[in-house]
Amino acid sequence: MNSKAIAYLRSLAHTLNPVVRIGNKGLSPTVLKEIDLNLNAHELIKIKIQNDDRSVRESMLGEICEALKATAVHHIGLQVIVYRAATEPKIMLPK
Repeated sequence: MNSKAIAYLRSLAHTLNPVVRIGNKGLSPTVLKEIDLNLNAHELIKIKIQNDDRSVRESMLGEICEALKATAVHHIGLQVIVYRAATEPKIMLPK
């Protein structure tokens, strides 16, 4: 994905609220399933990770993207933005 598409997705995600929150128990199969369901429904989602360690949040983001074949759009503070195109995309990315 090119930088123009990433910037476009970041601008779309600005107004989104987190749809999934990852608590102290971390990234469980149940949480991954919930993220998968939300990606299927919305394509672009914001996730809030309740952990003060940035490296832990980055590793969780990597695990999410690898497990669900998604793209990490942005990571700022406790929030991460993830995108995965649907079979019939709702979001048209710029070229």
